[in-house]
Amino acid sequence: MNDLNWAIIAPEAEVVKWSKAFKETAPQIDLQNGLSLSDPEKVDVLLLWNHPRGALQPFTNVKLYYSLGAGVDHLLKDEGLNSKVPICRIVDPLLSFSMSNYITFAVLYHQRKWDKYSSHKHQKIWDHDSASEEEIKIGVLGLGTLGQDAAKKLAHLGFEVSGYSPSPKQIEGITTYSGNQLDAFLKSCNVLVCTVPYTPQTHQLLSMSLFEKLHHPSFLINVARGKVQNENDILKALELGYLSGAFLDVFETEPLPKESPLWTHPLVQITPHIASITNPNAGVKQIVENSIRLQKSENLLHLVNLNKGY
Repeated sequence: MNDLNWAIIAPEAEVVKWSKAFKETAPQIDLQNGLSLSDPEKVDVLLLWNHPRGALQPFTNVKLYYSLGAGVDHLLKDEGLNSKVPICRIVDPLLSFSMSNYITFAVLYHQRKWDKYSSHKHQKIWDHDSASEEEIKIGVLGLGTLGQDAAKKLAHLGFEVSGYSPSPKQIEGITTYSGNQLDAFLKSCNVLVCTVPYTPQTHQLLSMSLFEKLHHPSFLINVARGKVQNENDILKALELGYLSGAFLDVFETEPLPKESPLWTHPLVQITPHIASITNPNAGVKQIVENSIRLQKSENLLHLVNLNKGY
């Protein structure tokens, strides 16, 4: 492990955070800032998060790319990526835990009509109005690790939950759809939770063509990737009554531009991409373990399938 050369390319705050985690958890590793290296061709393991396009090209001898989060779309779109080099991503159980907690909060916010009661508090209005658990039909679009965890947690709370994934999945307590059953899945729910990875196939998946097939009105929760949604279509769907509201943690452009009408829309709740945040210390342990596997020519953990894009 000590004979590998390590570098990171990420926003400055991320570089500081991960450098600190490596010093605490794996002090034997000398993690360098990849953008300031004079000899990038010597780097063996390259850690990446939201790096500048084209930044990968000087790293001609990399043996392992590592995404410092669950998503890899920021990496796959870089033309300097060597497709022959394995890519791994962080899979943190606490990531799933915090994501499913966020989704649960968003569902309960909608079910218990918290936005209405918050407004009523300021107006000194006393009025009983909330939907029962039986009225809420939750559909989880994307049944990967994060989606399955959220679906199970919501089902445990007594909600009726269904889920969709491209390939068949069997999950106890969850009605699952796959393949060409997307339309049937969309009609089955009135709360749509999006947890799909960003790929060419999911680009702007959350658009009018999908909203038209939903039970009307439905409530939208997106914790996936910003480019999975078409924000103009979300606004249009709200106007037409296809959507009763939206709880959004991700956006096409981040930070969300101040001029975006989403900021002031009364039916839209916004959080700044905080549904789940990778724990760097836990991430370092995974990265180090995979670097050891790399040197021993063993199977890598959490390897990205380039054909699937996740």
